[in-house]
Amino acid sequence: MVKAVVFDYGVGNLLSIKYALERVGFPVSIGSEVQDLAEADAIILPGVGSFTPAVEKLECAREVLKGKVAEGVPLLGICLGLQLFFEESAEGSGVGLAFFKGKVVRLQGDLKIPHMGWNTLDIVKPCELFDDIPNGSYVYFVHSLYPVPVDESIVCTKTFYGASFASGVVDKNVFGLQFHPEKSGDVGLQILRNFARVVRR
Repeated sequence: MVKAVVFDYGVGNLLSIKYALERVGFPVSIGSEVQDLAEADAIILPGVGSFTPAVEKLECAREVLKGKVAEGVPLLGICLGLQLFFEESAEGSGVGLAFFKGKVVRLQGDLKIPHMGWNTLDIVKPCELFDDIPNGSYVYFVHSLYPVPVDESIVCTKTFYGASFASGVVDKNVFGLQFHPEKSGDVGLQILRNFARVVRR
């Protein structure tokens, strides 16, 4: 049986992603120890929190996470979880996990911030995480920052809010979503179902 872990690194929203994954038939546990990651066949980093405290909390798990990614273990980052995949953030000090080159910047302009509510996905590159997801589908966002990858080829979806930004990135077994699939109705559940299929193949 696949052992999937939602890693608790001091952020909120753990139970909602756990319940959403279980709704699509993918049982997961919540773990807070490095050993939980070491034994995992799939890892989910959820995120409602701030970059610097999260980086500090993850420091003890940094090398294990990098090792699991190198082994090909699927890793899904949601919202702050995605932002931690980059090198740095305008939200605070600290070095991210640096799975992707690039930085996280603040939303700019005459906008209501945080960007909170439903917005559309522009699917710019085929990706198995978005199989059976129609272009223009609505998903739910709660964020004030977004990632700017150096390598545009990892961007699968973009979303417009004042400017177009990367809302979904994928490179091999590392998947990142700026939106919250667990709050995105049937579309979000299908994305999580696709992630479960990736893990099980």
